[in-house]
Amino acid sequence: MIGEAPGGVDVHTANSARIYDYMLGGKDNFAADREAAERIVRVFPESRDGVRGNREFLGKVVRHLAGEIGIRQFLDIGAGLPTRDNVHQVAHSVDPAARTVYVDNDPVVCVHGRALLAKTSTVAMVNGDVRKPEDIHAKVSQTGLIDWNRPVGLLMVAMLHFVDEPHEHVARLREMVAPGSYLAITHLTTTGERGDDTERLRQIYSRTNTPVLPRSTEEINLFFGDFELLDTSHFIPPHLIRRFASLGWGGVARKR
Repeated sequence: MIGEAPGGVDVHTANSARIYDYMLGGKDNFAADREAAERIVRVFPESRDGVRGNREFLGKVVRHLAGEIGIRQFLDIGAGLPTRDNVHQVAHSVDPAARTVYVDNDPVVCVHGRALLAKTSTVAMVNGDVRKPEDIHAKVSQTGLIDWNRPVGLLMVAMLHFVDEPHEHVARLREMVAPGSYLAITHLTTTGERGDDTERLRQIYSRTNTPVLPRSTEEINLFFGDFELLDTSHFIPPHLIRRFASLGWGGVARKR
């Protein structure tokens, strides 16, 4: 997107998906996004590494679920702009028939995603909002790619901290997936020692399209409900957890 902007795109307001893209070294961003990203880096110098660590975490989770557990369908909510090592690409490295549906509530992200994924029959992108789980269920069902009666890898990576009061909506999505499904979440955290920096981060995001809402690890744990949390140490290397710890927390859990 660097250069001429597509019609209808507000290039003057920073966008969380495009900030994330810039942090990953992508080109689907504008000056406002890059300026916001650099302000974030000044507050949290480790944030660029954290974003890349988050992406690595996602890839390792998908590879584990596809390769070791045998999950063959993935639902990525709050997917953002397609970038490197996308969920479907990682899943396809295990089984080319694995199916992925991406969900995002940004219409521009969805248009861009559909254009890039148009020739991949096992992948779809739908416009949906985590605050409307029934709508997500209906739209995902229409793609014909997700069988709700079989286990699914439900992914909410680096997105719930952009949603106010999402616990009941996540609970509804947990109800929708079949036993044997897995839920993976990463989320920005609040820590006492970084309280001032976190507040400055809030201020930066307050001028974007999506204010940020970091939460405590206790609050984040509630998103998993009665799902059984996994010991991720055998597929997420300790150095990756350490890199991510100053900014956020992530986990994976199984529906019994």
